[in-house]
Parts: sequence; structure tokens; C-alpha cells
Amino acid sequence: MKFPPLHLPKARKFLAIAAVAALAMTSCSPAANNAKETIVVAIVANPQMKDAVSLQDDFKAKHPDVNVKFVTLPENEARAKITASVATGGGEFDVVMISNYETEMWAANGWIDNLQPLADATPGYDTADFIPTIKDALSYKGDVYSVPFYGESSFLVYREDLFKQAGITMPEHPTWAQVGEIARKLNDPSKDFAGICLRGLAGWGEVMAPLDTVINTYGGQWFDKDWNAKLDSPQVKSAVTDYVNLLHDAGQPGAATSGYGDCINRYSQGKAAMWYDATAMVSSIEDPASSLVAGKSAYAPAPVQNTKSAGWLYSWSLAIPSTSKHKSAAWDFISWMTDKDYIKLVGNKIGWERVPPGSRQSTYEIPEYAAVAKAYAKPTLDAMYGAKQSTSMVNPVPYPGLQFVGIPEFQDLGTRVSQQISAAIAGQKSVDEALKQAQLYAEPIAQSYKEGGK
Repeated sequence: MKFPPLHLPKARKFLAIAAVAALAMTSCSPAANNAKETIVVAIVANPQMKDAVSLQDDFKAKHPDVNVKFVTLPENEARAKITASVATGGGEFDVVMISNYETEMWAANGWIDNLQPLADATPGYDTADFIPTIKDALSYKGDVYSVPFYGESSFLVYREDLFKQAGITMPEHPTWAQVGEIARKLNDPSKDFAGICLRGLAGWGEVMAPLDTVINTYGGQWFDKDWNAKLDSPQVKSAVTDYVNLLHDAGQPGAATSGYGDCINRYSQGKAAMWYDATAMVSSIEDPASSLVAGKSAYAPAPVQNTKSAGWLYSWSLAIPSTSKHKSAAWDFISWMTDKDYIKLVGNKIGWERVPPGSRQSTYEIPEYAAVAKAYAKPTLDAMYGAKQSTSMVNPVPYPGLQFVGIPEFQDLGTRVSQQISAAIAGQKSVDEALKQAQLYAEPIAQSYKEGGK
């Protein structure tokens, strides 16, 4: 897919937004030390990234002339500050943690370096080992511009024990109609038990993540191939209506304010029969220290309607800003943190359940990891291999992405549309009213891309 270049008015607007965010940037000048070079690495503050920081002695032993200074921030703050720095050419960072949402856009704008030549010149690094859909999502014109630390898709988890008790069999490839029928049968509000948990909380990364995959499999689009806004199409209306009705009939209480965290807590505490969401859920729901349903679940592919598959695709990855003055050292660090040996280092030093999932195919061939991930390894890989537009969308679109639209404007557009969807879930307006307003939000953006000759 050719990504639509960011034309100048959009670039200026994007840079202006980034510049405002940059005002909050903490100074990251390298401290004096005996190392030959100091690189500044900006990463997200989640457990697996913190594990990487804790394992720095291994990197230092292999690269004694490189000193690493970490800037570790919560996800929303990290995304804003990294975007601000890279988009404005601030040069504060030598390595940045981004995702497949940013990678292709930033590569097209020349904001990050092509990593393919560096990867090819590194013995044993093996980019062919990356899960293919993840590699494609992090590539531009056939070359990788960021490399995956971990990746995820989406699937449907369900209480296998309760299904057996009720005499219900989960279809091998469930449709949304079948999922809806099962959810309504198992729903029991009198016991605070939901037939299914689905995100309803406003946010382009909250309700829109699962809902966009429903829209895709129903044949809907945000924009068609000619950049016409399509949020008020019959296909989108059907997808959103079924999603909203399912939550009204068999979803969790307070669904309009329920996000990923609420669903993971509800399902883990035995208060839902099913949950459709990120494959990364397994680290919580299968943890016997915190989950009441560990070992009681099975996994099915993302529900479909008119497509072969319907999952999403997301990856936290590492890139080198074009402004870095320490690119060789930056690649030394990136290749260390995303190499096959790093996976084994985490497993042996910290624990196999902490291994970053979904980046390399070889991870799933390690016996120790295979034993820990027995219940969900194959469903995770199947979901990730199937997460591509050719099998998860009915009609072609001019943008990359499955659970997002890969254009700069989507962060704002997706948030505003999600607020309309959340209002419909809350019963504050009808689906028709919500989508009518969503269409009005999308049309000016569609027009700008038409005028730009896309």
C-alpha cells in the first residue's frame, strides 16, 4: 500500500501541535561520563520496557563504549513528547519507541531512518524472523523503519468451563451473530454477570480499537479509495448498531465508561462469559496470582461478518530519528533490545512469562516459552498472521491500519468520533445521530485529501 504523503498544510499543523507539546519536554542532555558515546532512549513505562532497563548490564558488557540514558514516560506522555521531538527536529532522542501508527507516516516524511541496511549488516539479526504482518506494518517501500519490541492482535476469550456447563460450543470461526446469540444466553444481570465485555469508553485507542475491526468486517470504511468519508454508510451503521445493541442486551454495566482496564478486571474476576480484545490480555487473565479464571479460558479468532478474519495489529517498536548524531550506537542498542538473544535473556533472567510477545516467530519455538504460553500461543499467532487488510476488510481503503486510520488527523478525528459512539452506548443519542455527527467530523478531512491530489 502506498501511504498518502503528508501535504504541507497538514505538516505545518502537525508540527505546530508537536511544538506545543515540546514545551513540556524535559532536558535530556547527556551527562559527563567515561563512555565514548551517550545515547538518549525514550521508551514507554510499561513492565516489559522496565525489564529492558533492568537488563542493561548485558548491553554494557557487549558495548562498553556506549552509555545509555533512558527517558521513561507513561504511554500518553511518551507519545506526545516523542512526537514533539521527532516532528520538530528537536534532536533530544537517539532512539524512540513508536508504533505501527507512526512508523509509515514518519518514514514518508523523512523523520526516521531506514533501518533495513543496518539490520542486513548485523550478523544473525534476521528481520525475516519478524512476524510477517508486524514487519509489513513497520515498513515503508519494502524496508523496515522501526523494528518490533513486541506485537499484538485481537481475539475472543471465553470461559470454556461455563460453556461446557451450559452445553454451548464456541464455533471454530465465530461470527458476530453467533457471539451475540451466545452472549444473550449467558448474560445474567441479577448476578452481575455479563454475557460479553466490550470496550465502550471514548478514545481512539479505547472503544474505536475493537469497534473498528467490527466496522471492517461488516464492509464499512472511514474513507473509501477516493477519499470520500463513509461513516454514515449502511455498512458502518449496521456494525455500530450491532455493537451497541450487544452491549445494551448482554454487556457489562456502565459500558459507556468501560475500557480495557475495566474489562480485564471484570473478566479476570469471573464476571463475564466472553471478552473480545487485545491478545496481550493473556498476561493478566492467565496469571493465577491475580485472576480467578486462570486456566479456565479458551480462545477463538476475532468474530467476523463478511471477511475471512477481523483482528487488529499493533506493535511497540524502536526507531532512530533522522536528527540523531549517534546512529551507529543507537542501532547497537536497538538491535540488542529486539534480537533473538534478548528474548532468551528475559526468559532466563526474569521469567518466561515476561518475554515480549508477538515480535519474532522464533520466540514461539523456545520450549520454555511454549510451555508457559500453551493455551494462547497458537491463537495469538493465528490472529497476528491474519491481521491484514486483504483478509480483514471488504473494500479497499487509501490508508494503512486496521484499528486506526493511518493519517495524522486520526488522533483528533478518532477521539471525536469515539465520543459520539460512547454517547450512543450510554443511550444519550441514537446510532443514527452519532454517525451523522461523525460524518460531519470526517468530511473536511476527506476534502483536504481530495484537494491534495490523493
